[in-house]
Amino acid sequence: MVKHQPLQVYEKQVFVSFVTGIYGCRWKRYQRSQDESSRWECTWFVILCSSFLLLLFWAYFWLMARNDFNDFNWLVYNRSGEWRDETMPILASTTVGFSYVTFLLILALFHISLGQQLNLYWVHKIGVLATLLTTISGFIFVDDLWGDEWDILLASLQYTAPFLHLGALVTVTAISWLVAGYVVRRERSNIQVMVLFIYIVVLLALFLAPLTFTCPCIMDRHSLKPRPSVIGRRGAPMLAPENTVVSFNRALQHGASSLEADVTISVDGVPFLMRDHTLRRTTDVTKVFPARQYEDASFFNWTEIRSLNAGQWFLESDPYWTVASLTAKERSRIGNQTVCSLVEMLRLAAKANSSALLNIHKPPPEHPRYRSWFMDTLRAVQKAGIPLKRVTWTPDTDRGRVRGLHQTTSEKLSVEAIRQRGITSLTLHYSKASHKELREYLANNVSVTVYPVNEPWLYSILWCSGVPSVSSDAPHVLRKVPYPIWLMSQSAYNFIWMTSNLVSLAIVIGVFFFQNYHMIRWRMSGMQNYNPEHIMLSAVARRSSRDVNIMKEKLIFSELNNGLSSTEELSLYPENGYVRYSHGGLSR
Repeated sequence: MVKHQPLQVYEKQVFVSFVTGIYGCRWKRYQRSQDESSRWECTWFVILCSSFLLLLFWAYFWLMARNDFNDFNWLVYNRSGEWRDETMPILASTTVGFSYVTFLLILALFHISLGQQLNLYWVHKIGVLATLLTTISGFIFVDDLWGDEWDILLASLQYTAPFLHLGALVTVTAISWLVAGYVVRRERSNIQVMVLFIYIVVLLALFLAPLTFTCPCIMDRHSLKPRPSVIGRRGAPMLAPENTVVSFNRALQHGASSLEADVTISVDGVPFLMRDHTLRRTTDVTKVFPARQYEDASFFNWTEIRSLNAGQWFLESDPYWTVASLTAKERSRIGNQTVCSLVEMLRLAAKANSSALLNIHKPPPEHPRYRSWFMDTLRAVQKAGIPLKRVTWTPDTDRGRVRGLHQTTSEKLSVEAIRQRGITSLTLHYSKASHKELREYLANNVSVTVYPVNEPWLYSILWCSGVPSVSSDAPHVLRKVPYPIWLMSQSAYNFIWMTSNLVSLAIVIGVFFFQNYHMIRWRMSGMQNYNPEHIMLSAVARRSSRDVNIMKEKLIFSELNNGLSSTEELSLYPENGYVRYSHGGLSR
């Protein structure tokens, strides 16, 4: 016979209600459960974690790819025919999606730590799935349009690897609390063993990860080379229209030691500066010559080209969000810019005692100057009055006819091939040369210019690598980098590495021991059979009498479920906290 007077004491659980309400729309106590989560909900938790990791990778990619946003917009323009900043909607959607998924993941982890059943609300399931599919579509789009940009991830790891390693170590160490709670406080199963094994493998991999790092800025500061000189790539295109006189002037004002330009030959043999194959993006050709707006720029004569405005597009499209910072005088000057000739640019470089790097677009075979473009360019150089030794020639054709000019190439060659061709320097994309290859070139007296370098982090690792010069769209940004962002000796980094590993290991061991404390105590006392409710009751011995009474009631019901004989009598007196079995099972 059981004499039982129910004892139900409900306390407000505001935080639990907040967590379960937002995650699963379970705002009421009776809607919540501490039972095991279903496989379906566990699957959604895995999808949520996968979405988070994928978005984390996606966000990191775009954070590093900021160095090449100009090239991305240019590629989109070549495909769509419309010039606009396509990075802004991508960054906005990435920020919203990443914040949303991260918030849901934090709520899910709180569910696990509080012992609540996972039950993601159906609206959130749709949101997570939509975010995941959108991110996957973004990966496919970038790989198709901008596949070479994935190389920036390897370059960025030379700068971010030590910090990413510490962040990952802190995260995995913090997760040890959840892993220990899952493994220790439940009956042993194959899944628990697998979870524990995976966690240990990941932790050991993080402990040893720095062995694989190649970070140029982990070096003795006394070995640091002089600051790399900055070449104004098309001038300062973030502050003024690219390849215009005002753009080159702004580059020189912000400390550029050299100017780089894209050279096209007009139909009447005048070299002028234009990056695109057409005049649509950077001039008003659609208004002046609407029938010829898609025609190759090299098939216009110099008179026609000179009649076009080459600055108004910059003020209207504001490609780098910098127009608001311009004064009225600067806007007026930019709005009146025309297409710049090669002679004008070279004269400006000669006046500033600067040098020039020429990227020449060879005319198509049907062009009238197809066979004479070389002489047209040399005549322009001679006419500008700039010393030949200050001009660098990039085309790989007609090198034997070039006398007195510096020879460079954008092709990555061996040291032997460079010497055979008579080349004195290389102009390489930052993704084409590793730290080891740069060291080899410099050791063999081969000067290397790396492009495009627009972010301080990339400038810093190239500085630590010993690169003598970089080509940049943002000389005004690099001017503010008087020293590498971070520089650390090998011994100092080894100390940080080993210390962080030891601290992490100590915390993980401590967490597992703390989670397993009651289990260890009962095993040491020789108890083989125990009820988890007994342990919980012991753990709350110092709590308020109300909590103790609640745990007593749970203990009684657990004993009933374990099966009392029909002759056993159980009494509960909640008013005085007295519990008794008639056969001496438990008394207080």
